[in-house]
Amino acid sequence: MNKGLLALSPIAVFLAVYVVTSIIAGDFYKVPISVAFLITSIYAVCTCRGLPLRERITLFSRGAGDANIMLMLWIFILAGAFAASAKSMGAIDATVNLTLQLLPDNLLLSGLFIAACFISLSIGTSVGTVVALTPIAAGIAEATGTDVPFVVAVVVGGAFFGDNLSFISDTTIMATRTQGCRMSDKFRVNSMIVVPAAAVVLLLYVILGTQLHAPQQVPSVDALKVLPYVVVLVTAVAGVDVMVVLVVGILLSGIIGLFYGSYDVFGWFSAMGNGILGMGELIIVTMLAGGLMALIRHGGGIAFVIERLTRRIYGARGAEFTIGGLVAFTDVCTANNTVAILTVGPIAKEIADRYGIDPRKSASLLDTFSCLAQALIPYGAQLLMAASLAALSPVQIIPYLYYPFCMGICAILAILFRWPRRYSV
Repeated sequence: MNKGLLALSPIAVFLAVYVVTSIIAGDFYKVPISVAFLITSIYAVCTCRGLPLRERITLFSRGAGDANIMLMLWIFILAGAFAASAKSMGAIDATVNLTLQLLPDNLLLSGLFIAACFISLSIGTSVGTVVALTPIAAGIAEATGTDVPFVVAVVVGGAFFGDNLSFISDTTIMATRTQGCRMSDKFRVNSMIVVPAAAVVLLLYVILGTQLHAPQQVPSVDALKVLPYVVVLVTAVAGVDVMVVLVVGILLSGIIGLFYGSYDVFGWFSAMGNGILGMGELIIVTMLAGGLMALIRHGGGIAFVIERLTRRIYGARGAEFTIGGLVAFTDVCTANNTVAILTVGPIAKEIADRYGIDPRKSASLLDTFSCLAQALIPYGAQLLMAASLAALSPVQIIPYLYYPFCMGICAILAILFRWPRRYSV
């Protein structure tokens, strides 16, 4: 077997063990995603060539303990502690009831989507937005009798809108730096591609919202119990680091819970502990994915795909599709859209220069296709986080991700029909 194909084969093993088996069984809970990753990781260690077993395990461990991975784990731990302590205190129920009181039935979905778009655009991170809004989305779904995966997908879709466009998003910064253009110019071009997708999806949510029916009698809202989520949202929008935001949320939830007698100090600690334990599978999967991707990269899997995709490019359209395909596939391999852009960016710049592609357009395509891939992989941090907070399987959410699908269609159409005209040769 070709060395590059062998390095990529763990991806096929994962898809076979998790996705195909689950489809055959008709239940995505039959095969835990952590078990699928464990089997795939063992396979990857066994098939990695050129290193003794001990060095393969060391390489895997370095990937699992990468600085970016560990940062994500901190966020997961704090998010679990905050979500559980806030729920035990009554913050989620209070926030959901307040939302049901303020918004008419037909605007619940569109309001949630706009909130996710605005927050992610303001804070530049899809993970932070998912952490802040997923518990509220799940609560609204249960209160209105709507499918929980559908309503959670509204938040995830809106989160990627901001991740793609925000001036302070890692993906925007990396895409503009590698392509040599200003963030404001990239924003202008990128928005011409994805804002139509957001508008279509927003209209769809307004239409679908007419089928929602909130409870006739909404319980009274204790405004103080809403405070943790209000503070989390406000501080996040103000640009405060997501870990600081979550610590503040945990402290506020504890203080308010103690004030109302929702729990004592030990009850608060117990709630936080249960929340952290609830993130256990997410933490394990993230570390296994990090180690797995390190082995794939070492084996030349990513380099193999890049070489094959850049071998035959015909014209500007082919070059733009190659840039999009490269960054999307790299994201599938790394489960991190920032790392995908960093990996592919220099190659994309060479392709763009060779075929006369405007750097603002190539930066937009890099960011958009990386976000598209990240939104649709069941082992990406955003879907794993949303699924964990809403007690779902990540695969249950994917069919309802209307915005990422629509964003991808608009990006493909922008390549085919040379849009925006001014920035397309």
